[in-house]
Amino acid sequence: MDAPRLDDQFCFALHATTRAVVQAYRPFLEPLGITYTQYLTLLVLWERDGLLVGEIGDRLEMDSGTLTPLLKRLEADGLVERRRQEDDQRQVRIHLSAKGRALKRKASRIPQEMVCRYAGGDPRSIANLVHLRDSLNLLRRGLVDG
Repeated sequence: MDAPRLDDQFCFALHATTRAVVQAYRPFLEPLGITYTQYLTLLVLWERDGLLVGEIGDRLEMDSGTLTPLLKRLEADGLVERRRQEDDQRQVRIHLSAKGRALKRKASRIPQEMVCRYAGGDPRSIANLVHLRDSLNLLRRGLVDG
């Protein structure tokens, strides 16, 4: 039996594509002074500010060992503020700072820019992207829940 070929592996296609997506975001994020993972974290907070660290981790499917240093860096950069709950000091809420809220406006064009980059403005390509996103979400849920 022949050894599996890398290029035939679904997992490698996902891995390589993920790396390419992160690279594609870089020219948009570098001028804002944030990384791709910081951008995803800020997207969560721009949707709903003041979440508990655990809620952000759940939303990003990220463990606290990865998320905590990321949040500390965002705090050091003045984009978020970490506040302990008065009734339970173990619980920390993350709030956008004025600088973090202002960055939302600057980052607002990124999704549209990326769709243009992915799809080239072709409506059929955009529909294919939506279908691909939905399929990937379904795959992820199957892997996580299954």
